[in-house]
Amino acid sequence: MSEKLDVKPKENCRWDLVSLGEVMLRLDPGDARVHTTRSFQVWEGGGEYNVARGLRRCFRLDTAVVTALADNPVGRLVEDLIFQGGVDQSHVLWRKYDGVGREVRNGLNFTERGYGVRAALGCSDRGQTAVSQLRPGDIDWDTIFGGEGARWFHTGGIFAALSETTPAVAREAMEAARRHGTIISYDLNYRDSLWKGIGGKARAQEVNRELARFVDVMIGNEEDFTACLGLEVEGLDEHHSKLDVGNFRKMIERAVADFPNFKAVATTLRNAKTASINDWGAVCFHEGELYQSQTRENLEIYDRVGGGDSFASGLIYGFLAGKGAQWAVECGAAHGALAMTTPGDTTMATLSEVERVMKGGGARVAR
Repeated sequence: MSEKLDVKPKENCRWDLVSLGEVMLRLDPGDARVHTTRSFQVWEGGGEYNVARGLRRCFRLDTAVVTALADNPVGRLVEDLIFQGGVDQSHVLWRKYDGVGREVRNGLNFTERGYGVRAALGCSDRGQTAVSQLRPGDIDWDTIFGGEGARWFHTGGIFAALSETTPAVAREAMEAARRHGTIISYDLNYRDSLWKGIGGKARAQEVNRELARFVDVMIGNEEDFTACLGLEVEGLDEHHSKLDVGNFRKMIERAVADFPNFKAVATTLRNAKTASINDWGAVCFHEGELYQSQTRENLEIYDRVGGGDSFASGLIYGFLAGKGAQWAVECGAAHGALAMTTPGDTTMATLSEVERVMKGGGARVAR
């Protein structure tokens, strides 16, 4: 594994973190189901964006999102929701809308939460979206990482799966970040629905293994590492649901052998007993040591979407704040657990709540 993380000081950077990814409008039927509901609550969300928003809202850092939106009322609703999240939008590209969406549109994500034996279910409607049409040269990365300065850059496998051009955009951003000494994290975030029409796991592995060569901090769950990087591990159950640190260590050994540029590798460990009861924990491998958070058995889940993204933002905060790997993985696990107690993709937690959960605080009413 490569040398330790060398994060640039804040005084030389406008941004603590910049993320690259799609921001969709999530339509949430609440306790009902997508195919039978008569009303939806709306949220903004996206794997890469959720990390920037978590770092802004919960941890009060300065973050920005690089994305593109079609300029119509749906796009402006997404803009308004991002304003509420506090993430800077000065690098959002607005694309002219043709009135129908033949050329460009905004992504929609219909997601129901699941309960008991009924798993959570997502149905995305994101073809021809504005961000999927980004091409190398559309973003001035040297201004972002050099002129303005960014301590950390985050993107992931969801963005890379959107089109034939988005992996090249991700690579262009990573190369610029590396030139300017910015730490690069990447969440593999495998989604079968995104890859199955463009080559499946074989294409996912081709794309993600190419981009992994530029990554400092690799994030994912057990399924992500096998599906996206091809790191098959003997003894892993077919549903990748068993909480097993030994399996993670085996994957790390394989990953580091293939990608010696990794400075840290982290994953959540989830055992989904039901959609609403999970065992939940996390581990991080850094500087040759394995750091494990406390495991929260029988964690009650209200809305699991975004739990992994909130883990990532808590982990990144720990490293940005210079707290060390053990504190970072505990922070990420606690933040992820809290995020799954509220609706929507994004965090509603505060730093004081995260710290209380890290210390083992219970659910007694606070007055």
